[in-house]
Amino acid sequence: MRIHHLNCSTFCPLGGHFTDRISPGLKEGHLVCHCLLVETHEGLVLIDTGLGMKDVFRPQDRMSSLFRGILRPKLDAHETAARQIRAIGFRPSDVRHIILTHLDFDHAGGIDDFPQAEVHVMESELKAATNPQGFISRRRYQPSQLTHAKTWNTYYAEGEKWFGFDSVRQLKGLPPEILMVPLAGHTEGHAGIAVNTDEGWLLHAGDAYFFRGEINHDYSCPTGLRAYQKMMEVNHKLRVLNQMKLRDLAHDHHGDVRIFSAHDAIEFEDLKKSEPRLLAGTSDNFENVLWMRNKQEPKSLQ
Repeated sequence: MRIHHLNCSTFCPLGGHFTDRISPGLKEGHLVCHCLLVETHEGLVLIDTGLGMKDVFRPQDRMSSLFRGILRPKLDAHETAARQIRAIGFRPSDVRHIILTHLDFDHAGGIDDFPQAEVHVMESELKAATNPQGFISRRRYQPSQLTHAKTWNTYYAEGEKWFGFDSVRQLKGLPPEILMVPLAGHTEGHAGIAVNTDEGWLLHAGDAYFFRGEINHDYSCPTGLRAYQKMMEVNHKLRVLNQMKLRDLAHDHHGDVRIFSAHDAIEFEDLKKSEPRLLAGTSDNFENVLWMRNKQEPKSLQ
């Protein structure tokens, strides 16, 4: 089944070259919010949501002034996951599951565009988001974005080993080709999401790193992104350790696992060019999602 790469919000932070290494000068950088839409036999699965429709039209109610000022989101409704899913040929109601790397406002803002979907996240992340402590936490997490989830499926850091990572696990109601990989540090319950394809594994590493050079052994990262990561981290030791493990994974298993982060525009464009990808052991079956819709979806949601 196909995997679609979606940019569900463009950010234009001041600092240009010091935020992305591709923009000229210091005026504006270019960051994305890289999400995945996966067609499975269980219906559509959305990995991270980016910003949602309410974020675009009521940003002052859904995002803190601090992060609106730092990240300067473009606020384009056509970039929302809901609009892009319609453009592909599906309906938002075809999304059965949402898997979140974490609950920062720019990753979870689209939850209420899919009120029929079950949401999957680490238990410690949901706890941190619903009881935020400290200046940054009370601004990164937006309770108004989290109130309309149909069902929360939460997970503890326990499971199997996977390419040197511990406590990796399958998710309730989802195929074994999709795994949750704990990558704490940026937030308490931050996780990567691994998807097995016919061409190897894809690992959505969320905000475990921000710049492609951070998973090279000759580490590099723009000054602005280094400062932002430092400001946002809740556990420096764990963040650095998990980033080191991602670096080793990228080096030691280059042909087996393709790693990407949430905000690197170059990574996004490279993977966008590779569409479509097929889940291991499955066929390209667009009609399956339509069958799931007709069989399972209440008429009021169609």
